[in-house]
Amino acid sequence: MKYRVIMKKKVVKAVSRIPKSEQQRLALLVDDLTEKGPVQPGWPNYSKLSKLEYHCHLSRKWVACWRYEKGTIEIEVYYAGSRENAPY
Repeated sequence: MKYRVIMKKKVVKAVSRIPKSEQQRLALLVDDLTEKGPVQPGWPNYSKLSKLEYHCHLSRKWVACWRYEKGTIEIEVYYAGSRENAPY
């Protein structure tokens, strides 16, 4: 089953300001989320933040956070940016 990954305009704008290499890693993560779903143990520092939220590191300094509600095929990436400003 394929999942649908969405990013709000705020996230897309934030991603445009991070380094290209991190943008490429985020694109790979989105591909993995689309193909395999919200559980991504192969990514560095992956963890479940709550019942609906997950996160992983794109690199030492950059992270991505997403949420998924069971019973749907939609995954929302709600944060991508520096680890210092991450909402967890």
